[in-house]
Amino acid sequence: MATPMWSKMAATRWLAEPGEKHVGEQGAVSRLQHYNSQKAPRPGTRRCSEARFPLALRVVPTMRRLGSVQRKMPCVFVTEVKEEPSTKREHQTFKVLATETVSHKALDADIYSAIPTEKVDGTCCYVTTYKGQPYLWARLDRKPNKLAEKRFKNFLHSKQNSKEFFWNVEEDFKPVPECWIPAKEIEQLNGNPMPDENGHIPGWVPVEKNNKQYCWHSSVVNYEFEIALVLKHHPDDSGLLEITAVPLSDLLEQTLELIGTNINGNPYGLGSKKHPLHLLIPHGAFQIRNLPTLKHSDLLSWFEGCREGKIEGIVWHCNDGCLIKVHRHHLGLCWPIPDTYMNSKPVIINMNLNKRDYAFDTKCLFNHFSKIDHQKFSRLKDIILDE
Repeated sequence: MATPMWSKMAATRWLAEPGEKHVGEQGAVSRLQHYNSQKAPRPGTRRCSEARFPLALRVVPTMRRLGSVQRKMPCVFVTEVKEEPSTKREHQTFKVLATETVSHKALDADIYSAIPTEKVDGTCCYVTTYKGQPYLWARLDRKPNKLAEKRFKNFLHSKQNSKEFFWNVEEDFKPVPECWIPAKEIEQLNGNPMPDENGHIPGWVPVEKNNKQYCWHSSVVNYEFEIALVLKHHPDDSGLLEITAVPLSDLLEQTLELIGTNINGNPYGLGSKKHPLHLLIPHGAFQIRNLPTLKHSDLLSWFEGCREGKIEGIVWHCNDGCLIKVHRHHLGLCWPIPDTYMNSKPVIINMNLNKRDYAFDTKCLFNHFSKIDHQKFSRLKDIILDE
């Protein structure tokens, strides 16, 4: 598949605001007054107040798309391993924590001019062409077989550098479906995709309608009408969320996060066991406007003390398309948490299905949302889908 033109300049491709002409790379960058250029706080000011951060990042509602998640994202800080029980993964006997040093990868990607966005807790998806039409694809990493995994772990214990390990891609890995494709941007050797530092080859498989393994993925797309259920900001009100049906063609070559009742323990409290609810969120959809300077202590205070900080983490979209992250667990903080920032905003249903006659299956999510079209709810948790 050809690399999309937007990928290299993903963080600076903007459409004009009403009354403006289209701006190029330099115009977009100069228009963003990055939060790190702000002066130090005055004594006595609160770190997350509007006075402290006078709109550090200008959010453009008509922004097209940011970076695509095609590989594991590095942490913005240099990390270290501590031999303590993990709060992120059960039975893990160690923690990966951030130091106070900004990583070389982040500096090389010009992190100080990057666009910070909310890291959403779900499972990664991808929209690209399959069978001649736009399709949703689920993440499926190709993993080593038992013998190769044992050899790899033994090597790591002795060498500590996974890049020096020799992989035989044709023999060392478990089989994958014929329709599997490797993720973009991963290293290749002699035409073969190579594993990352964890020994996995990131990739994708198409979400077929009747595949029970990916039934929750399938619930948010309709291939007959080529639409997807998407959660995003309302175009006219950044304080309002919107659930809408988006043409899959508008999402081509984008990655998204699938969230909902049966994904990752449902940290956002969507739906119920009887009436499961799942939605897609394009990566980079929720920009962060009032982020402090890129310091360990400042970010820790922001996560702990600000309403906007009640999120899983931050993903910075850099000008070269690189993505850099920090997770609450990197800072020793817990996740999930009771009251998330995503659930602090009202949400409206705008299905935009008036242009044609849609005959949905009575039990599908599209039909349920059509019945409550134009209704407004105080928060995502309040949306209850009846029979």
